[in-house]
Amino acid sequence: MTNQIAPRGRKVRILATLGPASRTPEMVRKLVLAGADAFRVNMSHGAHADHAATIQAIRALEKELGRPTTILADLQGPKLRVGAFADGRTTLVTGNLFVLDRDPAPGGEHRVNLPHKEIFAALRPGARLLLDDGKLVLRVEECDADRIATRVEVGGPLSNNKGLNVPDVIVPMAALTDKDRADLTFALDHGVDWVALSFVQRPDDVAEARRLIGGKAALLSKIEKPAAIDRLDEILELSDGVMVARGDLGVELPPEAVPPLQKRIVETARHMGKPVVVATQMLESMIVAPTPTRAEVSDVATAIYDGADAVMLSAESAAGAWPEESVAMMHRIALSVEGSAGYSARLHFTETEPDRTTADAIAAAACRMIDTVDAKCVICFTSTGSTARRVARERPGAPLLVLTPRLLTARRLGLLWGGHAVRTRDVHSFEEWVAKARRMALRSGLAKAGDRVIMIAGVPFGTPGSTNVLHVVRLTGDELKGYAAPAKA
Repeated sequence: MTNQIAPRGRKVRILATLGPASRTPEMVRKLVLAGADAFRVNMSHGAHADHAATIQAIRALEKELGRPTTILADLQGPKLRVGAFADGRTTLVTGNLFVLDRDPAPGGEHRVNLPHKEIFAALRPGARLLLDDGKLVLRVEECDADRIATRVEVGGPLSNNKGLNVPDVIVPMAALTDKDRADLTFALDHGVDWVALSFVQRPDDVAEARRLIGGKAALLSKIEKPAAIDRLDEILELSDGVMVARGDLGVELPPEAVPPLQKRIVETARHMGKPVVVATQMLESMIVAPTPTRAEVSDVATAIYDGADAVMLSAESAAGAWPEESVAMMHRIALSVEGSAGYSARLHFTETEPDRTTADAIAAAACRMIDTVDAKCVICFTSTGSTARRVARERPGAPLLVLTPRLLTARRLGLLWGGHAVRTRDVHSFEEWVAKARRMALRSGLAKAGDRVIMIAGVPFGTPGSTNVLHVVRLTGDELKGYAAPAKA
């Protein structure tokens, strides 16, 4: 059986989406053993019964292996679609006029129904409309409350209910639909650790989701709309984490605009100490092939060099033919990048200055002391995870061992760069804390007899946000003698 506290040997986390190809208990086990740290449950597909079984399989394996495992529920968000055509499809001709209106009658080569009244009020002449994942482009010439007249700039075939993107305006729609609210209730009732919010356009979207979540899960905002970029700092301030959702972002923006934005989002999140996930098409070819392209490997490597907290697999692990191999490949890429000579320099190209607080000063000092005292790991004791996030923001050069008495905290830290979280019993004194930290450093394999380790915590214990102690010790190897580990809670 896997050691319950055995670290992965890498800092970046792997978030794998579960679906028809991977949600059985047997495959979930294979993905964990291949390197998956966290699992995404995509609420856009599947019934609640399927998702409940998936969550149950993850929790059963978590209990068996003793490894806290993160579950993220990804809400669908509003899906804008055109209506149906009389023949099921049509062809839009470049240069022709094409109308979207509120008439529910089947469409044809010159018009179609658009069942989203909010769009009519938001549009203005000159705005673009993108159809079928951006394959077709319309330019608005006239619009009123019932009719949008456009000119076809890029034509092609269009069939029933294809998706519509509106990149140039903020659509006055809430990020949460009735389906999302039902899915959110389900996810919280089943104890997910993170909730991913789609269709974020403004800070108010995040505030509403946070109110509904009520602290029962951490909130991750997906940046997939150009409008969200304009208010990125405000959105991140209200979020617990962020996802660079390159799929829709790449539809609504020119492809060449996405890489600089990815770096900007990652950098902003790192400055704020918020976990950032890079997602979509990372190993896309592994949906059907057992190995990725070299370009895909470079794409994953770039995200790791930039310091992303996690990289995500979508259809590769959810519906592809090689889910286990996809996770294993992501793991090997991460080990290769993090072991390369230039990794540390590239990682710290983004400077992260600590806030002017005692807790941030201690976290930063601990990371800077690693080379000075040749520490093999940093150990932090935390109840909420805030101390661990402060240390991880500095991207320390040694592993981060996080000890917490709260299983919920350990699970949420599954998206945190470098954090190896272990649930342990609470401590009530400085001496008890030091003894426990020394034992756990040895048991984890992160340090051995004769090694120095750095410990940080807050005294008095049990007071969130009180990080005020930095302690350096040399392990003797005697810490485990005569010690019997208590039964799991």
